[in-house]
Amino acid sequence: MIRSAVRILLLMCAMSAVAAFPDDALAHRVHTHHAHDALKPPVEDPKDIAFDRFVTDFRATALAQGISSAVYGAAMSGIHRNAQVEALNQEQPEFVRPIWVYLDSATSPLRVATGQRMASEQAATLSTLETKFGVPREILLSVWGNETNYGANIGNFNLFEALATLAYDGTRIDFAKRELLAALQMVQQEHLDPKEMRASWAGAFGQLQMLPSTFLKSAVDGDGDGKRDLWHSIPDALASAASELASDGWQRGAGWGYEVRLPTDFPYELADGETLKPIAEWTKLGVRAADGTSLPANTEAGSIYIPAGRRGPGFMTFSNFKVILKYNNAVSYALAVCVLGDLIAGRAGIQGSWPREEQPLSRDERIAFQTALAKLGFDPGKIDGVIGRGVKTALRQYQRAHGMPADGFPTLGLLGLILTEVAQKRL
Repeated sequence: MIRSAVRILLLMCAMSAVAAFPDDALAHRVHTHHAHDALKPPVEDPKDIAFDRFVTDFRATALAQGISSAVYGAAMSGIHRNAQVEALNQEQPEFVRPIWVYLDSATSPLRVATGQRMASEQAATLSTLETKFGVPREILLSVWGNETNYGANIGNFNLFEALATLAYDGTRIDFAKRELLAALQMVQQEHLDPKEMRASWAGAFGQLQMLPSTFLKSAVDGDGDGKRDLWHSIPDALASAASELASDGWQRGAGWGYEVRLPTDFPYELADGETLKPIAEWTKLGVRAADGTSLPANTEAGSIYIPAGRRGPGFMTFSNFKVILKYNNAVSYALAVCVLGDLIAGRAGIQGSWPREEQPLSRDERIAFQTALAKLGFDPGKIDGVIGRGVKTALRQYQRAHGMPADGFPTLGLLGLILTEVAQKRL
């Protein structure tokens, strides 16, 4: 019922913005359009033209950064705009699937069992890495499991085609150009065959899905053979991930956080994942451990995440959680890594329940959320269909202004209320 009401509101908004043609005029336009199309020769897609132009023009940029003409030709010749990459860039699972669905897969019993088996098989390597870098073995195993299912799915896209597709146009141009240059530097420094550098659609590669810039900064030789092969060498891949997490600030001997229970009168606007408070202050606000006991003593200030709003579990997180976010900047991903790591180590998983009855928002509905909030004067940032920090901040402001618990969690019910308000005000 909620989704039907929301869609009716969306349809009403769309109808008010489009002028209708008389039936006979519209039929004439369609008939004429098809008749003209039949006479036209096939036209090359403008996106393909723009992509080819980018590949040609980017050569000068690469050469100015020290890339040889031979390396550029070997890596960039024969690549094409990849429509699948463009589509996947719009629907990243960390951002569009409900977090409970994402975690069901990321922390499945099979993935836990496989991680525990890998802990035994790679025990010597993991022990060495714990000593050298201070990153717990269960975290390294969990990153490995979440990134490629322990090496089973390392990606099969041409690395240069994927990055060039992201770099020629779209929302990730600057990121992709930087990584494309780094990938070319990898070829030149490591004497790699670019045709064998298979990757994910987003340009991450190998067992632990590193980006080219991260490889240049942090990759290490973990098996002592004189090479840094993140595709085929598990020790190289695990060692490089440990090196990256350590360089990003992993605190040796400290945990990532733990699940908490919030009181019903909790000021939910503080649970934004950014507000830092000493444990004593959170305790004064009524925050307890998931089992109802007092929060463990900790000299480090923590922040609280409620990724599914006030009706889902809450988590006290510390600096190591934010280090995981640097590896992949999605709360769903970071939580999956931390929870899977706990399970691999034999610790308890999430105790609280998720609001599984909530239906996920489609991309059109997410855009409608952003657009409606903006019309009501609550700035969500860029209208792009991604429910990020800006949207949640704007939603918290809307909730506070309307006397609601400000948990910043977007639902179809809230979307219906906001669209109704927009319609009533005729914005």
